[in-house]
Amino acid sequence: MATKPKKTSAAVADSSGKLPKKVNIALQGGGAHGAFSWGVLDKFLEDGRIEIEGISGCSAGSMNAVVYAYGYMNGPDGARQALENFWKGISDAGQRFAIKANPFEAMFGLNLTKPLLDSTMRMVGKMISPYQSNPGNVNPLLTVLEAQVDFEALRAHAKTKLFLSATNVRTGKVKVFPNEEVTSAAVMASACLPELFHAVEIDGEFYWDGGYMGNPVLYPLFYRTDSRDVIIIHVNPIERDAPPKTPAEISNRLNEITFNSALMKEMRAIGFVQKLMDEGWIKDEYMEKMKYVLIHSVRSEEALAGLTAESKMESSWEFLTDLRDRGRVYAEKWLAENFDAINHRSSVDVQNVFL
Repeated sequence: MATKPKKTSAAVADSSGKLPKKVNIALQGGGAHGAFSWGVLDKFLEDGRIEIEGISGCSAGSMNAVVYAYGYMNGPDGARQALENFWKGISDAGQRFAIKANPFEAMFGLNLTKPLLDSTMRMVGKMISPYQSNPGNVNPLLTVLEAQVDFEALRAHAKTKLFLSATNVRTGKVKVFPNEEVTSAAVMASACLPELFHAVEIDGEFYWDGGYMGNPVLYPLFYRTDSRDVIIIHVNPIERDAPPKTPAEISNRLNEITFNSALMKEMRAIGFVQKLMDEGWIKDEYMEKMKYVLIHSVRSEEALAGLTAESKMESSWEFLTDLRDRGRVYAEKWLAENFDAINHRSSVDVQNVFL
């Protein structure tokens, strides 16, 4: 079990004497592509001008969220180290199950076996459920997570407000786990792909990946935090320049659209409320009860261009750190272009980008 972090003081002013700008973060899921979000968080922490009040996450986003919050109990450097330790643990665990190149492929730098086996596994996954293929419900992610995070300490001492989403299998509704309900099971529920793992049971209910109902959900950040700024860190591309043509490309694009759909609906609601407030359609006595949400967006289309759906299951340290470095680059660019907008205005046109 991970060592319980020490409690540290709140955010301190930077060298200019200014306090960090308080924001909320929304972290999408996307398997190994969540390492891009790791890079964005790492750069934000290194930069020091942003203080994260709350994080909403699902799937890999939930994992990044709890690891960040646990590490941040030791301050920004603690969060950075915790995230690196977690992703290194994912890599080490993944390599034990990785498909290795045979000597012939290694000699000539070929990559033939893995794509063939990936394709075979996709076909098998459509015919055999995880209750048949994995009757013991073995999940290496759970082992890594519990080795990295002391959930009892997290619930008791986390300074970051957490909102992890999962999909209730029985009702089809989203379930949001706040800090006091965050356990390793809640994180696994948020990341439970039904083609790979058994549904996760919590208090008599069964859950699948939260991305089906919100990737991630935003509304807890509106009602349960003080900050009105939400920075969405995208892992699933909203746009693709060309239509998919191969079966794998079509399946991947359908997956992206599905996992962005709930987010798009929430953005529609945000856009509607912004319009009501901007155009004075709400009486003054009600205006003060509403929060004018400011939306910011760190997009990943260019950064993740060319990566296949199969790469979401890739766990080599070289691949994960490459995604981290891409996230850092895009975060640095985003800060340079949009930092001044934080706490003042949205840096993304909600109507044009999302609607």
